[in-house]
Amino acid sequence: MDANVSAVLEKKINRTIGNLQNNKMDAYYVKTCAEAVALVKELCPEGQSVSWGGSMTLAESGIKELLRSGAYRCLDREAKGADPEKIQREAFSCDTYFCSSNAVTEAGELYNVDGIGNRVAAMIYGPKSVIVVVGYNKIVPDLEAARVRMRDTAAPANATRLDRRTPCKVLGICRDCHSDDRICCDYVVMSQQKVKGRVKVIIVGEQLGY
Repeated sequence: MDANVSAVLEKKINRTIGNLQNNKMDAYYVKTCAEAVALVKELCPEGQSVSWGGSMTLAESGIKELLRSGAYRCLDREAKGADPEKIQREAFSCDTYFCSSNAVTEAGELYNVDGIGNRVAAMIYGPKSVIVVVGYNKIVPDLEAARVRMRDTAAPANATRLDRRTPCKVLGICRDCHSDDRICCDYVVMSQQKVKGRVKVIIVGEQLGY
C-alpha cells in the first residue's frame, strides 16, 4: 500500500478505535492476520468454550482454524453430525463468542444484518465475552454508509456464497426482496455498551470478508 494512503488509513483506524473505546468497547489494531490470531490467544485463554457466527473473516484470518485446533471447547454448528439449531442456542452460554461485523462506523458503532438473528442476538446478550474481527475495508464514515455497504457489497456476496435464491444474487445489488431465502431480516446497531469491555473489536490492516 502507498505510504500516503497508509497514513490516511491509519488516522481513520485510530479515530474509529477511539470512538469504539468511548462506547465502552475494547478496541485493538493489528496489521496482519497472524497478529490477530496471536491477540485472540491472549484475549481468549485455552480451555474456554467458544462459538461463532457465520463469517468469511474468521475463516480468512485463520481464527476459525485456531478455534478448531483443540485448544478450546468448540460449539461448532458445522461439525459432522452437529445439530445447528441446538448449537446456535447453546452458543448463548459460551465463554467467548466470535464474529465479524458488516460494517464499523468511524463513530464507533457496529452495524449488522442477519437472516435468523442468531449472530446479532449473541453479540447483544448471552456470551460473557464477544470478539468481533474486521478488516479495515469494513470501516465506513457513518450509519448511512454502513447501510449502503450492506446492500451493495455484503448482502449480494453472502447470498452468492450461501447460494440463496434472491434478487441480489442475480443482480448484485439489494432489491429489498420478499424472497423466502432473504438473508437481511434483522438490523442491529450497537453503540455505547452497558458492560464495559464485554465486546472487543479487533481491526486488521488487511481486507477481509464481505
